[in-house]
Amino acid sequence: MKIVTTAAGMQRLARGWQGQGMKVGFVPTMGYLHAGHISLVERARRLVGRAGVVVVSIYVNPTQFAPHEDLAKYPRDFKRDSALCRAAGVDVIFAPPDPEMYPGRATGDYSTYVVEETLAQGMEGAARPTHFRGVTTVVAKLFHLVLPTVAVFGAKDWQQAAVVQRMVRDLNFPLRLVVAPTHREADGLAMSSRNKYLSAEERPQATILWRAMQRAKAAVREAENGAVAAAALKQELAALIATQPAARLDYVEFFDPATLRPVAEVRRGAQLALAVFVGRTRLIDNGRV
Repeated sequence: MKIVTTAAGMQRLARGWQGQGMKVGFVPTMGYLHAGHISLVERARRLVGRAGVVVVSIYVNPTQFAPHEDLAKYPRDFKRDSALCRAAGVDVIFAPPDPEMYPGRATGDYSTYVVEETLAQGMEGAARPTHFRGVTTVVAKLFHLVLPTVAVFGAKDWQQAAVVQRMVRDLNFPLRLVVAPTHREADGLAMSSRNKYLSAEERPQATILWRAMQRAKAAVREAENGAVAAAALKQELAALIATQPAARLDYVEFFDPATLRPVAEVRRGAQLALAVFVGRTRLIDNGRV
């Protein structure tokens, strides 16, 4: 397994693979890997085959964090991540420092960003106004450097995957984007690097996201005409989440999974997304109703 830390070095490798006609599977991460990330690596390997190459990027992207967010304390453990990647059969880790990804930014001399203007507006885009600008910019740069045949994202970040898919379509990136199912703990909590922040008292309360999603599904099943008013169901889920002392709802939304437009009536097939603070830890999750 190779570890590459420069943009030029990564692109040089990628051009070599491209010249040889090799398939490249890519899993972009911010590190502090868990079983969910490894499932994405395994999916990438299946897609490109044993003769292909699997690249994992480990980069905590500063431009997708607002000034008040947790960039400085975001969990990092490169030694552990490297061991997990090696065991999973990763061929290359791309782990650049900030100056390689954003030359000149430290001195205010970086000024180019990629912005998606429709799907990024609601939910995470509304709660974190500069977030998706940072996501699309760094992912576009990573795609240019890794030159993947296929990139694998997790469904836990549904809106992020949709925004990146739109960018791939609109900007004609020559790759396939695959969204793999959310990996969960035994009690339903979606695997996330941020779960590390939860205290022993907060961790059981964090399952309220999963329980809220299950309640939404049940409400639609129980409805006489197969539909529930979104506003009423949001109120019900907000009340359920409020039963946990450490939990505070940021948002809950029901929307069309293809367009991300909110729906007034929730029927089977609608998508639910929610963000909840458990203590100081902000967790997100989503699922089909």
